[in-house]
Amino acid sequence: MKRILATGTAVVAAVATIGVTAVPAEAASTVQIYRVYYDSPGKDTGSNKSLNGEWVQLYNRTKKSVQLKGYKLRDKTGYTYTFGSFKLGGRKSVYIHTGKGKNSSTHRYWGRTWYVWNNTGDTAYLRSAKGTLLDKCSWSKNQTSKYCHK
Repeated sequence: MKRILATGTAVVAAVATIGVTAVPAEAASTVQIYRVYYDSPGKDTGSNKSLNGEWVQLYNRTKKSVQLKGYKLRDKTGYTYTFGSFKLGGRKSVYIHTGKGKNSSTHRYWGRTWYVWNNTGDTAYLRSAKGTLLDKCSWSKNQTSKYCHK
C-alpha cells in the first residue's frame, strides 16, 4: 500500500510539475496602462483645463523605445485615440489627456470637447496597430483614479 501511494504521489508531483512548466505565463505587454485619472478635479464643466485633468498614463516596461504609431486607446463606448508617429522611450511614461494642448514626448492630447472616461465605471483598452489587445483597465467605483499596474 505504501509503495503504491509513494508511486502515485510521484506521478501527481510529476504531472503538477509538467503542468506548471507546460503552461506558459501570460506575457505582459511591453507598454501598459499604468493609471487612469477618470474624474478630473472639481466640477465637470467641460472646460479644456477640466478635460485635460482626465488622462491615461501609459508606461513602457522595457529599456528599449517602442514605436506607438497606430496604437489605439479606447473606452467601452468606442471613443478612440490613435497614436500618430510617436516613440515611447524605455522605462518612460506618456499621458494622454482628453482635451486640447501641444503634444510633447510626455503628454499627448486627444483634442476632444467632452469627457471620455466615465466616473462611475468604464474600461480603458490599449490595442496595437494590428488590433491586438495589449492591456485593459476597468473600474467601477466613483473615486478619482485607478492604478492598473503597480
